Amino acid sequence: MTRVNYADLRQTVAALTEGEDDSVALMATVACEVHHSDDRFDWTGFYRVTDPEELRIGPYQGGHGCLRIPFSRGVCGAAARTGQVQLVPDVDAFPGHIACASSTRSELVLPVFNARQEVIGVFDIDSNTPDAFTQEDAEALADILQATFAR
Repeated sequence: MTRVNYADLRQTVAALTEGEDDSVALMATVACEVHHSDDRFDWTGFYRVTDPEELRIGPYQGGHGCLRIPFSRGVCGAAARTGQVQLVPDVDAFPGHIACASSTRSELVLPVFNARQEVIGVFDIDSNTPDAFTQEDAEALADILQATFAR
C-alpha cells in the first residue's frame, strides 16, 4: 500500500508549479500529484468558487464529481462557507452530506486561499475507507495548498 511522503510531495508540487500563476493549471497539477501519492485517495480534486455562494467542479482525478455544490450543502460547502478544514471520518454522519459517489466513506476538504486570503475553492479528497484521514494529512496538505496558491 502506497502511503504519501509529504516532504517529497511538497517538493514535487513546488518544482512542477514554479513560475505558474494560472489557478486551473495549478489545481490540475496538485490534484494529479496528490491523487497518485497515496492509495487511500480515491477521488482527489478541486471545486472552484465561480459564483457567490457556489462551487463548480474543477480539475480532479477519479470518477465523476458533482458539477455544482452550493456553500450551504455538504462537506465541500462547509469548507468554503467557513474557511476551515473539514475532516470527516464518516460521511454518513455528516449532516447534509452530498453523495457524489456512493462508495465514499470518509472525506477531507480544505479551503484554498489566494494571496489575498480569499477562498478561491476547496480541495476535496474522498476515500472508500472509513476514518482514512488524519490531522497530519490536513496540516501537510494545507501547507502545500498555501505554498502553491497563496504566493
